[in-house]
Amino acid sequence: MFKQIGPLEIVLIFILVMVLFGAKRLPDAARGLGRSLRIFKAETKGLHDTDGAPDAPVAPAVAGEAAPDTTPRAQA
Repeated sequence: MFKQIGPLEIVLIFILVMVLFGAKRLPDAARGLGRSLRIFKAETKGLHDTDGAPDAPVAPAVAGEAAPDTTPRAQA
């Protein structure tokens, strides 16, 4: 369906973008795109980290020994 994009096509796309947006707006647009990608990357990394294993490794219980109480308690 699509051919590979070569150097000539990249130059034509760059010229088209320069004509449409102007040279003054391109740095602001690139900066905004970079910030958006950075935020997106941080959020997806955060989601990936929370889907995995629990925060602290759980020690296996020894037979005859009670497991430690890890329920959160309200502070008075």
